[in-house]
Amino acid sequence: MNWKVILALLTCNVLFMSASYTMIIPFLPMYLTHELGVDDTSVNLWAGLTFSVTFLVSAVMAPIWGRMADRRGKRLMAMRASLLISISYLLGGIVTSPEQLVLVRIFQGFAAGLWPMDLAIMTLYAPRERLGFSLGILQGTLTAGGVIGPLLGGVLAEAFGMRASFYIGGLALFINFLAFTFIIKEPPMPEDAAPLTAEEKNPWHLWHIPILRTMMIVSTLAQMVTFVLMPVLTTYIRYLAGDLENLVLVAGIVFSLGGIAGAMAAPLWGIFGARHSYFRAMCLALSCAGTMLTLQGIPDTLVPFAAMQFGVGLFFAGIQPSLNAVIAQHTPAQLKGSVFGMLFAAQQVGGFTGPLLGGVVATYLGMHYLFPTVGVLLLILALFVWWRYIHKRGAEI
Repeated sequence: MNWKVILALLTCNVLFMSASYTMIIPFLPMYLTHELGVDDTSVNLWAGLTFSVTFLVSAVMAPIWGRMADRRGKRLMAMRASLLISISYLLGGIVTSPEQLVLVRIFQGFAAGLWPMDLAIMTLYAPRERLGFSLGILQGTLTAGGVIGPLLGGVLAEAFGMRASFYIGGLALFINFLAFTFIIKEPPMPEDAAPLTAEEKNPWHLWHIPILRTMMIVSTLAQMVTFVLMPVLTTYIRYLAGDLENLVLVAGIVFSLGGIAGAMAAPLWGIFGARHSYFRAMCLALSCAGTMLTLQGIPDTLVPFAAMQFGVGLFFAGIQPSLNAVIAQHTPAQLKGSVFGMLFAAQQVGGFTGPLLGGVVATYLGMHYLFPTVGVLLLILALFVWWRYIHKRGAEI
């Protein structure tokens, strides 16, 4: 199949996947209280449990599914993930107790793995010179889905009730399943792919390759930064806005600015990386995003904060496409599923630990200190990438 056709199909796939997920997740606390009868005193506990349990299970399962993808086919694993996640959404819409919802979220973590399969398939289809652009498009679409999802979820909840979001999400994932079943073909192996040794066939061998191990650690920390801020960002926006009318709408718009900017910028970062090296793109994105985040805690009014939120989105969008491209270029074609499965597991760890770190910093230091904390972390990562792969090696890729 032509790589452009695959890119178009996977773009739709990622949009359905991301929008379906994000039109449900932000509304879990309200779903627990309004539909499942959880009282206000325990809703935060149940919401935290239902949110985090999926990360834990998927972090364990992702490398296993990735290994199976290399053995039995990436298309088959994408079909599995699409179908099982669609079933999990359907079950989420019919549960009647918080305990049942937790079990559904455990099942969803077990089913997860569609995003790494999308990446693995695209890296095998895309020409080397178009790899950055292709991964940038997918990353931008993932971000765009994160903006569209909450808006769509709010409309559906208002018009038809919150259970409708689960059913619509299940339908979207089932459409993905049909696309993988009847349209998208298994990506061919490159003709020059060398046979793997017995040691290389072990997926944990990938963890012992320094560049892959480093990229996974950087990706985990970058993901952690996102989830450090996510739980408190809307609250901080409300604090800056004060008694502004239509406060919820304004907070939603400001919150979405980063996602809108990221969706626009991610393909451009991919092109920049392909032309000037992915390490340079990664280092520049980390530096600019870290600087912007460090400064974002300074404004005490909403307008400059919103402008910086847009800037953070522009620069943060360059991190993951560059990471994915570097990992793809340093992984044998026969192990693409394994490496992206391990990367997904590492990101899930970041998604689980981020809110914990954010809660500690916000509780003991104050929300203002969250921004310089994560900003300095990104600047340290940028310095490390520059020293390790640009200053010492010249960043040839």
